Amino acid sequence: MKHFMIRYEFRNGTTEAWHQEVGRFIKAIDGDPELTGRIGYRVLKNRDDGSYFHLASVADDAAQKALQSRDFFKAYQEMTRKVAGGEVTVTPIEWIGQTA
Repeated sequence: MKHFMIRYEFRNGTTEAWHQEVGRFIKAIDGDPELTGRIGYRVLKNRDDGSYFHLASVADDAAQKALQSRDFFKAYQEMTRKVAGGEVTVTPIEWIGQTA
């Protein structure tokens, strides 16, 4: 399992529209039979400012490639850059521990 953190400051658009877009993206992943159960995706926001954090998990390289090949992924990736004003950081991360 590989994990990534995507970080940015929300700069363009409305948060309501962005949150709807996030929901559509997650629904598209969940509705794709090849990706269901192989891609995990969570979106978090700092309550005190416009900082967003996306936590993505992929089961394997094949799942990552499948996701990246989807038109809905490409559109969402572009929209993320747009709402962030072009400044998006993607960092590979490792889980060290977690609760059950």
